[in-house]
Amino acid sequence: MNQHAKIEVPPPQGKIAIRHSTCPHDCPSACALDVEVIDGTSIGRVRGSKVQPYTAGVVCAKVARYAERIHHPERLTHPMFRMGAKGSGKFGRISWDDALDEIAGRFDAAEREFGAESVWPYYYAGTMGIVMRDGINRLAHVKKYSRFYSTICSTIARVGFAAGTGRIAGVDPREMGVSDLVVIWGTNPVNTQVNVMTHAMRARKERGARIAVVDVYNNETMKQADIKILLRPGTDGAFACGVMHVLFREGYADREYMNRYTDCPSELEAHLKTRTPEWASAICGVPVDEIEAFARLVGQTKRAYFRLGYGFTRSRNGAAQMHAALCIPAVTGAWQYEGGGAFFNNFALWKFDESIVEGHDAIDASTRRLDQSKIGRILTGDPAALHNGPPVKAMLIQNTNPMTVAPEQALVRRGFARQDLFVAVHEQFMTETAQMADIVLPATMFIEHDDLYYGGGHQHISVGAKLIEPPGECRSNHEVLQGLARRLKISHPGFAMSPRELIDATLRKSGHGGIAGLEADLWRDLQPDFRTSHYLDGFAHQDGKFHFKADWANVPLRNAGMMGAWDKMPSLPDHWAAIEEADQAHPFRLATSPSRSFLNTTFNETPSSQAREGAPSVMIHPDDAAALGIEDGDAVTLGNPRGQTTLTARHFDGVRRGVLIAESIHPNKAHIGGKGINMLTGAEAVAPFGGAAFHDNKVWVKKADAEAIPTP
Repeated sequence: MNQHAKIEVPPPQGKIAIRHSTCPHDCPSACALDVEVIDGTSIGRVRGSKVQPYTAGVVCAKVARYAERIHHPERLTHPMFRMGAKGSGKFGRISWDDALDEIAGRFDAAEREFGAESVWPYYYAGTMGIVMRDGINRLAHVKKYSRFYSTICSTIARVGFAAGTGRIAGVDPREMGVSDLVVIWGTNPVNTQVNVMTHAMRARKERGARIAVVDVYNNETMKQADIKILLRPGTDGAFACGVMHVLFREGYADREYMNRYTDCPSELEAHLKTRTPEWASAICGVPVDEIEAFARLVGQTKRAYFRLGYGFTRSRNGAAQMHAALCIPAVTGAWQYEGGGAFFNNFALWKFDESIVEGHDAIDASTRRLDQSKIGRILTGDPAALHNGPPVKAMLIQNTNPMTVAPEQALVRRGFARQDLFVAVHEQFMTETAQMADIVLPATMFIEHDDLYYGGGHQHISVGAKLIEPPGECRSNHEVLQGLARRLKISHPGFAMSPRELIDATLRKSGHGGIAGLEADLWRDLQPDFRTSHYLDGFAHQDGKFHFKADWANVPLRNAGMMGAWDKMPSLPDHWAAIEEADQAHPFRLATSPSRSFLNTTFNETPSSQAREGAPSVMIHPDDAAALGIEDGDAVTLGNPRGQTTLTARHFDGVRRGVLIAESIHPNKAHIGGKGINMLTGAEAVAPFGGAAFHDNKVWVKKADAEAIPTP
C-alpha cells in the first residue's frame, strides 16, 4: 500500500516548523497534512495529520515526497512566448505585463470578429481548491465567454447514486472501521484514495471484518481482499442483479425495511426472478458459486458497508450500474446499522455558496456551455459540439492537461495544432498542453497560495494556507485572472478581493463562519447525525423512499440537459448493454485504470513516480497473448476506429480473457511512437447527463511492427 512505501527523503537542513495544510489534488481523500517548512523557504517531508480522523496520520507516497515536486528543477518560473512551430518546444522569455497584454488583446480580437463565445476558458481539477479552481468561471461569466460543462470525472456515477438516495451523501466513511464487511466496488483505493484502506484495515484488525473487492482486474486493492470478485468491464449491473436474486430467493431480503423505506420492493423482486446467478454469470464472467457465496455473505452480515467508487463513472452504462450496486444494501436493510449502508461522495454536504468566486450574478443562461470531454470535436469545428455557434478562437487553460488526458486524442491534437487558435496555458511544468501554447505562464503550487478545500471522500472542510513563497515569477490562478480583468476592463467584486477575502466571504455566505475560525479549528467536520446519514428518517426523494425504480429524467442533480440514450436506460436494476461491446474486428475490451504513482498527469514529472511506473504497458491474459503470439515484454499496438497506441505487453492472469488493462496516464511521449492511451477513448455523451467513458473501449491488439519501434 502507498502509505507503507519506502520513501527516500534526505534529512532537512535548517530550522523546521510543522505547518498545516490540505492536499489539493483530484482525489476524494483531500488529506489533512502536516508539512515540514524549512527556514520558511522550502519544504521537507509531508505527513498525514493524525488529529484529523479521516486522514488518521496516513498520506499516499506521492504527496509524502511532495518536496520532490515543488522544488523540481524543471518547474516553470517565468512567462514565455512561442518562438517556433506549435509543439516545437521553442519559447522565449517575456514579461508578465507583456504576456497578459497579449492574452487580453487576443481575447478582445476574437470577440470583435467572432463574438464573445469564441473565447473558451478551460480548466479542471489540477487543484480542488475552490478559489484557484473555480475562479476562472467568474471571467467566463462576466465576459459572456463560452461556459464550461464539467464531464470528465464524476458526472455519471453521481447520477446513479442520486437516482437511488435522492442526494449525493451517504454513511460516514469512518464507519468502515466498525463494519463487519467492507465491500470496495469500482475503486482501487490503494492506488487512488489510500485512506479508504486505513479504515477498512482497521475493521479487519479490530473486528475481524472481511474485505470484499469487486473490480475488473486483480489490482493492488483486490490483492489484499478476503473476497475477490473479478468482473468483465461494464457488467456490474448483471452481477448486482444476480446477487439480489439470491437475497430474495434465500430469505436475506429485509422486507420490513423495504416496505418502510423503499418504493417498489415487490416489483423489484418480480423483476429479478429471471436475473438468476446463471444469467448474471454468462454476462459478467463471475462463476455462479461465487455470486451465490457473495450474496449469502452480504445477506448474513448486517454491518455491510458498500464503498462505491469512480470506476462506475468511466462506463457508458455507469449510471445504471452504480444504481444497481447501490440497491443491494437497500434490499438487505444494511442502512439501519452502524457500519452498514453505502457511500460514494459527500457532494451534498458542502453547500458552498460560490457566487462571488464564480460570479453567479453575471451568468447569462443563453451563453452556450461547451462539454469539457468534447474538446477535440470543439477545436476541430464539429457543429453539434459547438452548439452550432462560432468556432473557438482563443483559450485560457488552467489546472488541466487536455493534450494528454482528454479523450479522442487524434481530434485533440488536430485542434490544438490549428494556426488560427490562440492558447494561453497557466502551468507548473511544461506539459504536453503547454508545449502547444502561444503563451505559457508559471503557476504556484498549493503551499504557495491560500485556498479552501472539501473532501469528496469524507466530510471535512479546511483552509490550505500559503506556507512559502513561490519560486521565480510564479503567480496564482487568482492573480492571473485579476491581471486579465484589468486589461479586459471588466469589474466584479471577486476580482478586487484577495484569496483570503474570497475564502472568508464564501465561508460566511455558506454559513460556516469566517476564515479565522476555520483555520483555528484546522478542519471542520460536517457529517450529519447518524439518523440523517443513514436515511432513517427517510431518503432525500420527495416521497422519502429509496428508489429501486430510477426516474432518470428527474434525478435531482444540476445538469446541461438529457444526453445519450437516456430514454433507453432501465428503470429497475439490470444489465444495460450500452457498452462498447467487443466484436470480431475488435475482440478485446480495454480499461484505462488509474496508476499508483501518477494522479492523472500530475506527478508525471517526478523521478520517483517515473521510476515506479516505468514505461507504459498493457496487461493481457497469458492465454490471449499466446493465441496472438505475444511474449511478455513485446511491444504491441492497440487500435480502434479512433486511433492507435503502442506500448509494452505484460502477461497478467488477473483479468478475464478478452480484457486488457492499461494503467494510466503516462505522457504521450512515453509511448512508443508518441501517441498515448487516450487515442483510443471516446467522447460520446453518456446517458443521462453526459460524461466520458474512459474504461469502455473495444480494441484490437497485435504485435507491433518492427519498423514502428524506434531504434535506441
